[in-house]
Amino acid sequence: MTENKSMGLLSATSIGVGAMVGAGIFSIFGTATQISGNAVYISFIIAGAIALLSTYSYAKLGVRYPSAGGPVEFLIQGFGDGILSGGLNLLLWTGYIFGLALYAKGFALYGMTFIAAGSAAIWSNIFATAIIIVFTAINFIGAKAVGRSELFIVSIKVGILLLFAISGLFFIQPVNLSIAQFPTTPNILYGAGIVFLAYQGFGLITNAAEDMDDPGQTLPRALYLSVLIVICIYVLVSFAVIGNLSMSEISTSKDYALAAAAKPFLGDIGFKIMAIAALFSTSSAINASLYGGANVSYLIAKEGELPEFFERKVWNRSTEGLFITSGLVILCTNLLNLEGIGMLASASLLVIYVAVNTSHLRLSGETGAKRYLIYASLFSSLVFLGILIYYELLHSVTTLIVFAVVIIFCFIVEWTYRKYSRRTLKTRSVCDGANL
Repeated sequence: MTENKSMGLLSATSIGVGAMVGAGIFSIFGTATQISGNAVYISFIIAGAIALLSTYSYAKLGVRYPSAGGPVEFLIQGFGDGILSGGLNLLLWTGYIFGLALYAKGFALYGMTFIAAGSAAIWSNIFATAIIIVFTAINFIGAKAVGRSELFIVSIKVGILLLFAISGLFFIQPVNLSIAQFPTTPNILYGAGIVFLAYQGFGLITNAAEDMDDPGQTLPRALYLSVLIVICIYVLVSFAVIGNLSMSEISTSKDYALAAAAKPFLGDIGFKIMAIAALFSTSSAINASLYGGANVSYLIAKEGELPEFFERKVWNRSTEGLFITSGLVILCTNLLNLEGIGMLASASLLVIYVAVNTSHLRLSGETGAKRYLIYASLFSSLVFLGILIYYELLHSVTTLIVFAVVIIFCFIVEWTYRKYSRRTLKTRSVCDGANL
């Protein structure tokens, strides 16, 4: 049967941009600025450079093994069917859950700016829970609207962000950007470790490889283009925010820093426009992550493989997976704080990056990749995982304990489920990269 493959470069790029922008700028910008101060843009550049290295492995592996399974396919190809691949897949699914909770939290904090000041904190939990329920319903219904809405939402939020950033550049207070006010180098690196989460949405593009007419050309271009676009957006927005607000003002409004930064030069209207853009951005990140990643990871965890024809945008084979995922997201959103969720999401996905690059080293003969670039990506991912762990060791040992428990739990669940269900992990037939 001939499948209709209509995923073009623009649509594929929008998936990555949609997931990344919602995660970083709106959800963790205030927290990152408290760590790396007015050098936060340098933290974004460093993290972006590390993301580009990992993009290389994802591009090479995605072209060689195009599959809706994305990184899970890469792990099975490199490590084979075993507890390691299965446990890492569960960790990936858990990472999506933490990421979704982060986006929901960001949505709620900006939503709070539309209600009366001093309103009960419970409203934040209500907003976060409500947005997850809305997108759960959209995915459950089945909706071609899920796919069509992504490009529309991404276009709006990127347009607003660029308008904000470019306008803000004309009102910058140079003293706010003074190098003399830079924090220590370790703080800039800690900040990079935190904002690294902001780039981790690009991996969702590999889940769309089977929907591309020419993955050999479209996939690498979409991966590199999405990361480069987002680096530029983050740097421009960082300049606009720290150039228009002092560090004390950012600290006061850290939960909605971008909206607060628009107020000095755009007034109350600018504040509301940026708050609305935040709602669009976090919504699109929830949209992209829910159908683009969590669905795939759950199906593979349950069945060991994806069906021959898998419609990524609809949870049509595992409705219970949608409800389990959404329920866990709501639980995390209501029980964990913003920084803790961000660390857990970032650390989980960094472990996956380390695993994917290790797997790629085993497969480099088949992908034709340059091994020194794979080693560079692997080393950088390990370093940033170490930085993140060290920072939390100094500031929140509890978060580290939760992370360790999550990892152990993932492998225990995989071992138990595999033992009693006799489920095995299967790969798709390998496509010859030369023919793509």
